[in-house]
Amino acid sequence: MEISVVQGDITKIAVDVIVNAANTSLMGGSGVDGAIHKAGGPEILEECRKIRARQGGCKTGEVVITTGGKLPCKYVIHTVGPVWLESKADELEKVLTNCYQKSMELALEKNATSIAFPNISTGIYKFPKELAAEIAISTVRKFAEMHEVIFVCYDSENFNLYKQKLS
Repeated sequence: MEISVVQGDITKIAVDVIVNAANTSLMGGSGVDGAIHKAGGPEILEECRKIRARQGGCKTGEVVITTGGKLPCKYVIHTVGPVWLESKADELEKVLTNCYQKSMELALEKNATSIAFPNISTGIYKFPKELAAEIAISTVRKFAEMHEVIFVCYDSENFNLYKQKLS
C-alpha cells in the first residue's frame, strides 16, 4: 500500500473513492462537505436525499455511499465524524476509528484500489489534529489490500502533521 499526503482540494483528486466528512443530514454543509456537494453536482445531493428518505441520514461513526457525480472519482463515501468533548475522549477515538475503518471496508466492497480522505472531525468538530492523524494513519494501515491512500489536507497544520507521521 502506498500512503501519501497532499495539501489541497480533495475535489480535484483522481481516485476511485473520495471520503466526505459529512454531517448527519447528508444535505451538504460547510468545509469539505460543502465543497464536495458543490463540485460533485446535483447527482450527489439527489442520492443523499434518497438515503435520507430510506434511513433518515447517516449516524455518527457510520458511512453511506453515493456516486461521484462530476468529481474525478467513482464514489463518494460520506462519514460523520464525532464532535470533540474532552470528557468522552476514549469513546470518541473509537467513533473516529470507525469512520476510517468503515470507509475502507465499503471502498473495498466496491473494488476500489485508491481512496482519498480529508481530515475528518478536525475542523468545526474540534477533534485534536495530532490525535486524529494518529487514528487515521494507524487505521488505514490495517488495509493492505488497498493500493493507494491519500490524505488530503486543506490546511498546513494538518499537512505538516501527516507528513511528519508518515515519514
